[in-house]
Amino acid sequence: MVLPTLALFVLTLLWGLMAASVKIQCVDAARAGARAAARSEPAGATTAAAQSAAPRGAEVEVSREGDLVRVRVETSTAGPDLLAFRLKGEAVALAEDTVMAN
Repeated sequence: MVLPTLALFVLTLLWGLMAASVKIQCVDAARAGARAAARSEPAGATTAAAQSAAPRGAEVEVSREGDLVRVRVETSTAGPDLLAFRLKGEAVALAEDTVMAN
């Protein structure tokens, strides 16, 4: 009885570590995209920068709100439907062209 419980506990810990890893990848990808967007790189280059650091199958959204650029990266965790949920990473940066203008 102890072995199945221990195995379930270890699998739950491994799944949690994998989910944390995917969350970190989403945040890193959003930061990479925000840096590219802040440098006024073309939209395709900004999205490519975020996609290159994002987990496979992640959705990247780039928007500009006044002087700020915002990049959101979102994906689902791996696993059965019961354990799968959406993870997001978001980064905001001040556009460099606005800094140079002031």
